[in-house]
Amino acid sequence: MSQRIDLSSPQHREAGIEAAAAAVRRGEPVVLPTDTVYGIGSDAFSPQAVAVLLAAKGRNRTMPPPVLIGRPQVMDALADEIPETARVLAETFWPGGLTIILRAQPSLAWDLGETRGTVALRMPADEIALDLLNAVGPMAVSSANRTGLPAATTAAAAQEMLAESVTVYLDGGERSTQRASTIIDCTREKPVVVRDGAIPLHELQAVVPDVRGPGSGDGASSEDDSDQGAVPRG
Repeated sequence: MSQRIDLSSPQHREAGIEAAAAAVRRGEPVVLPTDTVYGIGSDAFSPQAVAVLLAAKGRNRTMPPPVLIGRPQVMDALADEIPETARVLAETFWPGGLTIILRAQPSLAWDLGETRGTVALRMPADEIALDLLNAVGPMAVSSANRTGLPAATTAAAAQEMLAESVTVYLDGGERSTQRASTIIDCTREKPVVVRDGAIPLHELQAVVPDVRGPGSGDGASSEDDSDQGAVPRG
């Protein structure tokens, strides 16, 4: 049976993180707040858990979820041939609303779906999300909604859509933004924005002038939908 845990007090917050972490370790999906909207997440290294996440959203393997991480250093463990431009963007905008598509480490035993050898990474600027990520490690996280419906900005809205398909709902209060993370593909010769979002193009170009806007390339992505989702809303 699903449980929604109010994290408004320190005691409830600690208990909620522990309950969510235990669920993730069992291969069950949880809902967590992020700095954009609420996300549905599972163990990124469990193919079965990722499949359950996709089923809960009503999507298939052609729309793989992004991966949220708790520390920038984890990027090196998950991605291969990381260009300097990606490192500069991560240093500047993480934690925050930027998802970076990179080439995945070929040695990793995971299955996020049809990613074409890429992985979309983000470090969210949300203390609850970071606490959970640092407790369980990288999580596959998509926006907490059924595909085609608006992303949830409250735990209650997420529960209304996802119901018993999720074990634990962490209620961190309303998330006031509907703005998805910006997604940038750094697997190409020049970085390409493949989804506009929280970080505008001019801010990206102020840091890496070579960044191109949407429509200037057909970046290979591991996108998610609604999103904030779409690669993440998370």
